[in-house]
Amino acid sequence: MKAEPLAQSRWAQARWLVLVPHPDDETLGAGALIAHCVANHRLGGIVFLTDGAGSHPEGTPRLAATRRREAHNAVGRLGAKAIPTIWMGWRDAHPHSSDSKIFRRDAGRLAALLRWHRIDAIAVSDKSEAHCDHVAAYRLADAALRGARRPIALFAYHVWSEPPRHTRRIATPAMPVGQRRHALLAHRSQMSPVIGKGFRLPREKLRMAARDFLTLRRDRR
Repeated sequence: MKAEPLAQSRWAQARWLVLVPHPDDETLGAGALIAHCVANHRLGGIVFLTDGAGSHPEGTPRLAATRRREAHNAVGRLGAKAIPTIWMGWRDAHPHSSDSKIFRRDAGRLAALLRWHRIDAIAVSDKSEAHCDHVAAYRLADAALRGARRPIALFAYHVWSEPPRHTRRIATPAMPVGQRRHALLAHRSQMSPVIGKGFRLPREKLRMAARDFLTLRRDRR
């Protein structure tokens, strides 16, 4: 996969924000970006769109609180314990439509965060992904950029999809060996039956690349 190294790109000194559809996607899709930006003091924040409570049957006790705690631990293992973390509080697998009052409110809220933290680039799950929350996160990021009133590039990371061909891509530096896997293992509810029957990450997801490959979707200069 041909990609321009982030450290040699025009975004080498950019200040980033990562928008995450579910707890665990921050590690699967943008773990290397988060680790790199933290190490270089270039991460402005991490925003989680949903509570992640759709991964288990409705009524599973303490599921949303468990997934939030797991995300906190995973972010810490990526080195971002001190980075601002925001939860939008959307219900898992029930995204708001782009013409709804809540969507417009949260697009404005995200736009304000982009201005406040002086963000230059945002990374979000790609619009080509199959899950409705991943697509909604992309649409929310795109809407927020229109209201941010500052030049911000929109990059997509890929959790369940492959980067499209013939697009500009950047590659992060490689993570330290084992760091991403260590962060992913913080999501115990997704890796084991610790809180009962529910979603399990496929075993192949443990074989994660050392780098993230990000697709440039918009460059608002």
